[in-house]
Amino acid sequence: MKSLFAIMLIAVLAALAGAGLFMLRKTDDGEQQRSNRMARALALRVALSVALFAFILFSWYMGWVKPGGLPIGS
Repeated sequence: MKSLFAIMLIAVLAALAGAGLFMLRKTDDGEQQRSNRMARALALRVALSVALFAFILFSWYMGWVKPGGLPIGS
């Protein structure tokens, strides 16, 4: 379960990096094409983030993951 969370987090970061590349890269397609690609990458990042959050809540509800908290004391 933790590995799935880590993979989803890496996918979110990859989508964010892709949007950053589209923002910084000069293209011959024009400004509109570049901004469309960047907006699509950012929308994908938001969708992945919402899906990850919903899956974590669902996993907690189903009992697949349990809150551990921070250990206090020794």
